[in-house]
Amino acid sequence: MDRRQFLKTTGTVAAGAGVMPLFSMLPAEAAPKGVLVVISGETINSMDIHRKGTNRPSYVNAVNLYDRLIEFGVKKKPDGSFTYDYSKLVPGIAESWEIAKDGMSVTFKIRKNAVFWDGSPVTANDVKWSFDRAVSVGGFPSTQMKAGSLEKPEQFVVVDAKTFTIKFLRKSKLTLPDLAVPVPMIINSKVAKKHATAKDPWATEYLHRNPAGSGPFKLERWNPGQQVVYARNEKWTQGPVPAIKRIILREVPSQATRRALLERGDAHMAFPVALKDANELKSKKNLKVIGTPIENCMYIVGLNFKFKPFQDKKVRQAVAWAIPYEEIFKNAAYGRGVPMWGGKATKPETIEWPQPFPYKTDLDKAKALLAQTDYKDGFEVPLSINLGLSDWTEPTALLIQEGLAKIGIKASIEKIPGATWRTASLVEKRLAFHLETFGGWLNYPDYYFFWAYLKGHLFNSSNYHNPEIEKLVSETLYLEVDDPAYAPKIKRMLEIAFDDLPRIPLWQPFDDIAMQKNVEGYTYFFHRQLVAANIKLT
Repeated sequence: MDRRQFLKTTGTVAAGAGVMPLFSMLPAEAAPKGVLVVISGETINSMDIHRKGTNRPSYVNAVNLYDRLIEFGVKKKPDGSFTYDYSKLVPGIAESWEIAKDGMSVTFKIRKNAVFWDGSPVTANDVKWSFDRAVSVGGFPSTQMKAGSLEKPEQFVVVDAKTFTIKFLRKSKLTLPDLAVPVPMIINSKVAKKHATAKDPWATEYLHRNPAGSGPFKLERWNPGQQVVYARNEKWTQGPVPAIKRIILREVPSQATRRALLERGDAHMAFPVALKDANELKSKKNLKVIGTPIENCMYIVGLNFKFKPFQDKKVRQAVAWAIPYEEIFKNAAYGRGVPMWGGKATKPETIEWPQPFPYKTDLDKAKALLAQTDYKDGFEVPLSINLGLSDWTEPTALLIQEGLAKIGIKASIEKIPGATWRTASLVEKRLAFHLETFGGWLNYPDYYFFWAYLKGHLFNSSNYHNPEIEKLVSETLYLEVDDPAYAPKIKRMLEIAFDDLPRIPLWQPFDDIAMQKNVEGYTYFFHRQLVAANIKLT
């Protein structure tokens, strides 16, 4: 795509009571004052995070179009950029909250002036309907709510129009933080119910294309596969009205094109940024790159237990010893990240997470282990990669393919489009051998294991099942970190993961986003989506 093509598409959209011209795609330098042009390589497939099959890029809608009862605070990093503060919860739709003396419930007071986009008040009934929906639709949203012990509609009680209570099933360190993740968004139930049917009681088909929120921005246009346009919500009461009047979020799959558009000044911001580009763009005078290590996150190799050879632990361990970690980190990560191989002990000494697993490249060990199995002569397996993340998945797959060939395992690389990756890898869990990434929103090792190591849970793309892991997760998930029982149980959990190897870690990645020098207020969040409320152009 060249500059002429980039400027070619135009259109008109409604804006308030009138209609104004707006480029579908325009250079940042030519954008009207207060318009932010963002380019992304990720395809949004829904406006509704609760809907089955909604992909991770679509979470950008949940965090910009909707509000939650409470939010995480923000703090400044040493380099002057900003990050969310996991240790601090601040008001959202709720102006205050109070935990009961017995510690078994919490009551929220909803802002009296909080309104949805249509001007109707946000009430406790809207909060209850939204939470009832989140725990009832199944799949990812219900599991996420369950992580915070938010499981049953009966837990959510309307006291009066502006007072809402959550009854706890158990005391848990995760409950309040779980209210600040994207899933428990507050939906205008009055609008949603008008479009609900007997077959679709939660109006998933309507909300898939027509969000009904109270967030800092409103949806102005969505052209699937091309762009999303947000307009500022002038009635927003949960914070200062955003400085940005309009956001144009364009989908540009090509990494090279995203880089060229950013360098030419045709966009204010770009994400995700290829690892190689992140290193090189840092030296550009007109640009800045903000990189943040992603907490509770690793790039991993997944070995699916439905594939017969991977049911043998020695085969899985042989694969781990054959991976060329150093070459991968140099050529696929460009050194941006934290290595997750080469741990010194098979039994973890700390509960730090993530931490390096006790494997490194050792072909002799790999061959010796494989020789003890029914697959001593090797086998063939497809190695699946997400084309939407090809900057690291493709070079990593090629190097793994080369390493495994040295011990007799023939891996053929299968390239899957990013738009269908989530279904193949996480929903259907049908990929025998694959490269995957998962970052736990709530920063505890037991929370990571809840999602990635428990049978049937979304990010357990390996179809792994271990009764002891299940028991340890259930026992630690609700314990406070300073409980004497917590650390020993976490260490045992990590020890099993080291030995069983349904997932082989490669490295802990950085979240890199590149922008023009005049973009201020960008904040890193655990969900790795753009939160635009605090951004301004100087």
